[in-house]
Amino acid sequence: MTGMTMAGQAQISQPRITYPKADKVSTVDVYFGTKVADPYRWLENDTSAQTAAWVAAENKVTQEYLSKIPFRGALLKRLTDVANYEKIGTPFKKHGKYYFYRNDGLQNQSVLYVQDSLKGEPRVFLDPNKLSADGTVALTGTSFSHDGKYVAYTISRSGSDWTEIYVLNAADGTPLEDHIVWAKFTSATWHGDGFYYSAYDAPEKGKEFSNMNENHKIYYHKIGTPQSADKLVYENKDHPKRFYSVSIDDDETVLFLYESGEGNGNSLYAKDLTKADAPFVAMATDMDYMYSPIEVLDGNIYIMTNYGAPRYRIMVTTPDRPALKDWTELVAEGDAVLSGAQVIGGKLLLTYDKDASNHAYVYGLDGRMEHEIKLPSLGSVGFSGDKNDKECFFTFTSFTVPSSTYKYDIDNNTYTLLRAPKVGFNADDFITEQVFYPSKDGTRIPMSITYKKGLKRDGSNPVYLYGYGGFNISLYPGFSSTRIPFLENGGIYAQANLRGGGEYGEEWHLAGTKMRKQNVFDDFIAAAEWLIDNKYTSKEKIAIVGGSNGGLLVGACMTQRPDLFRVAVPEVGVMDMLRYHKFTIGWNWAPDYGTSEDSKDMFEYLKSYSPLHNLKPGTCYPATLVTTADHDDRVVPAHSFKFAATLQECNDGTNPTLIRIESEAGHGAGKPMSKVLEEQADIYSFIMYNLGMTFNSK
Repeated sequence: MTGMTMAGQAQISQPRITYPKADKVSTVDVYFGTKVADPYRWLENDTSAQTAAWVAAENKVTQEYLSKIPFRGALLKRLTDVANYEKIGTPFKKHGKYYFYRNDGLQNQSVLYVQDSLKGEPRVFLDPNKLSADGTVALTGTSFSHDGKYVAYTISRSGSDWTEIYVLNAADGTPLEDHIVWAKFTSATWHGDGFYYSAYDAPEKGKEFSNMNENHKIYYHKIGTPQSADKLVYENKDHPKRFYSVSIDDDETVLFLYESGEGNGNSLYAKDLTKADAPFVAMATDMDYMYSPIEVLDGNIYIMTNYGAPRYRIMVTTPDRPALKDWTELVAEGDAVLSGAQVIGGKLLLTYDKDASNHAYVYGLDGRMEHEIKLPSLGSVGFSGDKNDKECFFTFTSFTVPSSTYKYDIDNNTYTLLRAPKVGFNADDFITEQVFYPSKDGTRIPMSITYKKGLKRDGSNPVYLYGYGGFNISLYPGFSSTRIPFLENGGIYAQANLRGGGEYGEEWHLAGTKMRKQNVFDDFIAAAEWLIDNKYTSKEKIAIVGGSNGGLLVGACMTQRPDLFRVAVPEVGVMDMLRYHKFTIGWNWAPDYGTSEDSKDMFEYLKSYSPLHNLKPGTCYPATLVTTADHDDRVVPAHSFKFAATLQECNDGTNPTLIRIESEAGHGAGKPMSKVLEEQADIYSFIMYNLGMTFNSK
């Protein structure tokens, strides 16, 4: 039995909400002769007492609203029940031992385990839940020294992008005194008895999560010494708004230096570590293309790139012939997009994307395909293994199948199930179909639709429509337990693969950038219209959701077509397209967006869709729940603050327009399970209540 209203039934009647008063200031910016008011500029100061008071008042109004949704408590219980299953990551082998992440069910953070053999007894190696009382310290990565003595691990606090690095003795997990702070966008890259890392200078006190990040530097840290003694290895004062990082092969023969932040790709440099005092030499310096070393093996450097191949290819060269002009093609560009490449057991394991699903193949190091790995169904795959070891594992997931781990026999092209979680719902009750629909300009867009079997296409079904559409990021099939209660109650989960992503290669990506960004919004709007035209749903039954760049997507679509959607949930979104580049690492998004300073045409184009600047007084906007967090230093909360204040001012009062501001949390990664469940209960109860659904627990 589903929990929907009948088709055509009136939506719930809601009392008008009194929103907190937001003062206005007379700030005006001038862009190419055009004056643009910014009356809520003061909300950009996220540490002021005035902003804190506004945040507290807004959260109070939001929580009062959510607490009155009659089924919120029951929904939280069901979300908790279906999330309470064992989650185990893909094993990875280091120095003869197996490591894997495991969450018993509701642990705030997954725990890193080690075992001496696949059948050996697992024991805890590192438990990040012990690093904080409330689970807000997240383990973000581990790096094993090549001699097997040490493990460096990175953490983030309260969801921030700021990284700290600690070191353990690999034999028994005992901590060393080494501690690195103010690192960012980095791992620990081992070389000898120390490691390289990337960091910024310590930020101004009180502005740690909002000030622009500039002058990324690479340091070398020797074990047993203080951070103050670390050696500055590389900086580029001529280009403060770029990222710099390094990687090194397991045999420590080549050190790669990456430079990015301008253009859609990266420059690549290499240092031959087999020769004393060898300099860094340029391999490729055009930052419009991606250059990603895969492996160094038997004197050859294998590289994945979209240079001369929008859907990517594999090239090969040697340390003594590093320049791009000397690279040779090993695996040519194909019809599908090459999205992943690893060397495992002396073979190339390549992942290709066909219509937004993964397909996997084994190639020889001579570039010849040997066979396809027939995956369990359409879905997503990730491989784990070592270049010299035949032992290989992969994880597979789909919209209805939680991540399961398989052991793969490369030589015989067979695999066996190693671990599969038991989830408290029946996957066989649900089905996923992929459809293709035309966008405004006729472009064919793929969309995956998941729902309960037996669904009637009578225009009455609630829809949760999700998209992203940017930064060459592809949306793949993936399982989320948080969708289950919505699906169980008759909802449809629709995931649209919009332009701007990487689903069909670099041309698809570029078709949704800069002066073509409107294509992304048109693709999303067309998805909703197709679902309506094909009787899956109606305007009164659609909720649109997206995070970060997807939050921009939701903000733009709800301002362009407020009539088309019943509910909008822009999560941690980029809402002020005129000023986004002035905070933390926002400048890095300019290759996708352009900036208001580039030209008059670019300014006018950005202003034409910027969610903040297209809210119109007296408009009936969808029921809206804006979400953000106080430690989000990727997309600063000022975006959501200013958008919510303006939306509350402009909305005609028909529908609620609320903002939910999480404390001790950031852009989303590493959020403790307890906070995830509370947030999802708020979001789904808001969506279901405003779509006229009730909730029936299973």
